[in-house]
Amino acid sequence: MVLSSTIAPQSKVTELTDDTKYDSLNLEQKKKAWPMERHRSAEVSQAILSKIGHDGAPISSCDPSGEFTADSNGMHRHTITDAAWEALKQSIVYFKGQPIGTLAAIDKSQAELNYDQVFMRDFVPSALAFLMKGEPTIVKNFLVETARLQSREKMVDLFKLGQGVMPASFKVHHSHPTKKTETLLADFGEIAIGRVAPVDSGLWWIFLLRAYTKYTRDSSLAESPHCQRAMRLILKLWLSEGFDTSPALLCADGCSMIDRRMGIYGYPLEIQALFFMALRCALSLLKDSNDDFVYQITKRIKALSYHLHSYYWLDFQRLNDIYRYKTEEYSQTALNKFNVIPESIPDWIFDFMPSRGGYFIGNVSPARMDFRWFCLGNFIAILSCLATGEQAEAILDLVEERWEELIGEMPLKICYPAMENQEWQIVTGCDPKNTRWSYHNGGSWPVLLWLLVAVSVKLGRPHIARNAVELMERRLAKDDFPEYYDGKTGRYIGKQSRKFQTWSVAGYLVAKMLLDDPSNLRAVSLEDDGHIREPVLKRSNSCP
Repeated sequence: MVLSSTIAPQSKVTELTDDTKYDSLNLEQKKKAWPMERHRSAEVSQAILSKIGHDGAPISSCDPSGEFTADSNGMHRHTITDAAWEALKQSIVYFKGQPIGTLAAIDKSQAELNYDQVFMRDFVPSALAFLMKGEPTIVKNFLVETARLQSREKMVDLFKLGQGVMPASFKVHHSHPTKKTETLLADFGEIAIGRVAPVDSGLWWIFLLRAYTKYTRDSSLAESPHCQRAMRLILKLWLSEGFDTSPALLCADGCSMIDRRMGIYGYPLEIQALFFMALRCALSLLKDSNDDFVYQITKRIKALSYHLHSYYWLDFQRLNDIYRYKTEEYSQTALNKFNVIPESIPDWIFDFMPSRGGYFIGNVSPARMDFRWFCLGNFIAILSCLATGEQAEAILDLVEERWEELIGEMPLKICYPAMENQEWQIVTGCDPKNTRWSYHNGGSWPVLLWLLVAVSVKLGRPHIARNAVELMERRLAKDDFPEYYDGKTGRYIGKQSRKFQTWSVAGYLVAKMLLDDPSNLRAVSLEDDGHIREPVLKRSNSCP
């Protein structure tokens, strides 16, 4: 794998879509187009670690903002941000001489598994960082090549996956070392742990295409035939008719960021919020505004919004209503439509729910409500305007009211609370990686910081973002940008956490750039479109 700490200006880059043109360049022209530095893995870590002292503090003194100052010899010391940029650039993957994505992690101290691949969801914060820094080429190349990978035949055993499925990840394969032949090997779930197809990959792809278009003000990529085709294949898969009585997407466990067995099967919030976001993004990206897809998307957006507002939203009053539910109702006017048994409400929720605040719960299906708080789904609901203004404020109110539980010593809990004892045994299958307050079971994930900052900036409450960023800056760099933290308050580096995890690095950088320049929000946030919630608001007025 060739890594580089330099990204060349877009004007000097040969387009990846024109392989013939690139191959015709001589060696010197290629070197000029893409300056490339080769690093051994140990040198990568050493180069980044040299920016920060072994005790976690700057090697020299620093001011309250975290800036490294010059030492007695007058040598310039880098900021935490500089160290993060260095780590991000070291993670860049090249294909045929051009940047195509970033490795999941550059920690060589542990067995690689699939951390040496480029993941769709992991690359999103990296892509946003590069867009905000004015370096969009790597994002364009990523979108183009993943659209090409989508067209490949996808088989799991003897079963063929739908055409619209996007890869979970891919890696550059050097099939002939002497001839330097490169190909891309993609994983659509057929070699993943658990063999689950990534439902969220297509959703993130459309989100990222919209972010690229919005930030560069260049619609030519989105309007290109291969991107239009990719979008339509994804939409065809999502909007296909079936046996569901719900507009939400039915999913298996492990189909998203929470990619192991964690009891999210059914209609998990993270997928539904991303689904809503991607549908709205697709409306702005499809060329033909009069075709059937646009009509289907508009109908689905309204139905999905109504469904999530009616059955997923939870606040103090709504919790009290569910607590008083009657069961076995058989009528069109039933209040307890999913026949949820009040005795199944977990004890913790009564203390966790503040008088001021609310959130979208994790899952709703027959006789089941998952009351856990899931960070990503709630924050995407705000950025996509799935949440009303009042609900968005209530979600941030909850974060402030339950700061110790959701933020603790290291932002940010992926879900709350953790499963323990018999519940952990039954739901996770005794997963040793998802023990209580670890990994996806209540672990703290630095990458989620950019989402918290984005919603705080969007709602005009940047003090929440600043407090979280300052908390993270105390440890993130000195801990070598871990993948996740363990413990009820996120005090400990995760027991299997990789160091120099790329999306931990990129999430911090995006958070900083959103705080420094709120106009960057345009890449990740949609404008409100009140009419998509009209039926929901009418329902809300009559039935809290």
